[in-house]
Amino acid sequence: MAHKKEETASFVLRFTQKIFENDDGEQDVQWRGNIRHVQGDDEKRFSEFEAATDFIREKLADLTVLAIEDKSPKEQKGILTKNFELWKKMATDSPKLVLEAIKDPKKQIAQVQNQIAQMGESLTQRIEERTGQKVDIDEWRASSKADHKHLLDVIEKLSKNVNALSRKVDKLSKVKK
Repeated sequence: MAHKKEETASFVLRFTQKIFENDDGEQDVQWRGNIRHVQGDDEKRFSEFEAATDFIREKLADLTVLAIEDKSPKEQKGILTKNFELWKKMATDSPKLVLEAIKDPKKQIAQVQNQIAQMGESLTQRIEERTGQKVDIDEWRASSKADHKHLLDVIEKLSKNVNALSRKVDKLSKVKK
């Protein structure tokens, strides 16, 4: 089996908001951030989102160059063309995504939850196609405070039942002796 080259690039992106009074005495805001390439452990601070995008593009370009070095020129051109299309899309969508996340974080969380649900449906469909069996996956959703309270109540009841059973077992053990 041929050795498979590393194809994973993960990034941790952190934002910090700085609210300050500008030279005109008005309130202003500046977003700063830090991005880290997980596999290479390289890190960069930024105050403009384009710097984070450039960092990601640089790391992915390095990954792509390594992945295509043993390919024919025609294959290399095709792969690079597809990468370019991805970056055109990312260049237009990423700033919008970040701005929307800053404006309405709950909406973005709901969007991510929807994407996870779609992935679950896709996985379920693939499993069903391969195994011929239907797979039921509960709807993906965040747990609420009510869910946590319900779990705590159930655990408390179970704990009381286990304690009661332990006392009965101890009582029966003493009777048999």
